Amino acid sequence: MRRTRNAKIVATLGPASSDKDIVRGLFMAGVDVFRLNFSHGSADDHRARFAVLRELEQETGRPIGILADLQGPKLRVGVFADGPVMLVEGQPFRLDLNEAPGNAQRARLPHPEIFAALVPGAELLLDDGKLRLEVVSCGPDFAETKVMVGGKLSERKGVNVPGVVLPITALTEKDRRDLALALELGADWIALSFVQRPEDVSEARALIGDRASIVSKLEKPSAIERLDEIVALSDAVMVARGDLGVELPAERVPAIQKRIIRSARRFGKPVIVATQMLESMIDSPVPTRAEASDVATAIYDGADAVMLSAESASGKFPIEAVRMMNRIIEQVEGDPQYRQLIDASHTSARPGGDVAEAVCCAMRRAVTLLQAAAIVCYTSSGHTSLRAARERPESPILSLTPDIGVARRLALAWGVHSVHIGNVSDVDQMTETACEVARSEKFATAGQIIVAIAGMPFGTPGTTNLIRIATV
Repeated sequence: MRRTRNAKIVATLGPASSDKDIVRGLFMAGVDVFRLNFSHGSADDHRARFAVLRELEQETGRPIGILADLQGPKLRVGVFADGPVMLVEGQPFRLDLNEAPGNAQRARLPHPEIFAALVPGAELLLDDGKLRLEVVSCGPDFAETKVMVGGKLSERKGVNVPGVVLPITALTEKDRRDLALALELGADWIALSFVQRPEDVSEARALIGDRASIVSKLEKPSAIERLDEIVALSDAVMVARGDLGVELPAERVPAIQKRIIRSARRFGKPVIVATQMLESMIDSPVPTRAEASDVATAIYDGADAVMLSAESASGKFPIEAVRMMNRIIEQVEGDPQYRQLIDASHTSARPGGDVAEAVCCAMRRAVTLLQAAAIVCYTSSGHTSLRAARERPESPILSLTPDIGVARRLALAWGVHSVHIGNVSDVDQMTETACEVARSEKFATAGQIIVAIAGMPFGTPGTTNLIRIATV
């Protein structure tokens, strides 16, 4: 099965999409990577979904990527004695560690790490930013605040602290348990929530090793301040616009989205744009025009993937949402202006680059000059195919690898059609296999040109140093 587009679709499984027939329908409609949200569901739920996906992979013969999304720290106020309270603008409101139920004057905030990081003048956002408090004075176990934007506050509503790096690890005890389960089941990607600094990625890497690849979710302003460092340490990044839009003014999010995409492309790391992409399709069979434009903008910017959350996990029209996203991507990529924008945003290699970069630059030029039917990448680690995808070439990328795990991970990368094959031992066998697979996967017909790139010696990760032009 060959997709007729370059950008990929990530879809979240949930109550509306756990049935095997629905999952199959989502895959046939265009899903490349399935997201399992570990904020919800039991271990048995996740095991069952893994089993369905791996069975579907066997039936279709196509590598399917699975992304396990960890919950991360959840900062919430405590309970109230008499139900929701009304906070009035200008009134004082206290937050503390006292376990007593709250009222209209105070509430429990069971997170001493927050109090340790607060300073007078800092802002606290409650209930996804609907209410805003300003810290007047604070100590290790309390904060006296003034209500800047009031409203109704219910118990256990979320708390955000914009502009403050909290002394909290991105991995809670729950996350560590969920991570162990995800790795046991064989997740291809681990999405790391609450990334504030590069050290958060390094901590996760120490636990994960090479058993899975890491997607850093960029949802904190502090992460944007150290964006390039975090992107460099990650295997991929996600523009998590939900939390990002809470802690930053909404008008700043579009520019930050473009900045993240540019950084990811510069480093050659896949980038996913997520949150509320087709939100209205949770309840409607068609999206708003603004949502269609939102998806299209991410594709015009060169994102590797766009993601559905509640639309596919709990919405009424999960398959229709995937089909719509697929159609939007195909429409954009068929627009002549799309290629102009992709070429204009290309980050050319600069003097001092490595051999792999030089080979991929030459590949991109050769493909354009020869109008090659396909690029065939031999890769043991995925490195060669990701380097090729970074170039955003005009021809599709056929990625051949002997490692099924690598094949699954590359399902996230722009333009990459991943195929699990046996090992090759020399250049002649490589060329012959490249032509055979390009023909069998319907990327090329007899007489057409393909451009193959690989690393010598074969099977050595990170040694992209060979380009071969062949006629099928």
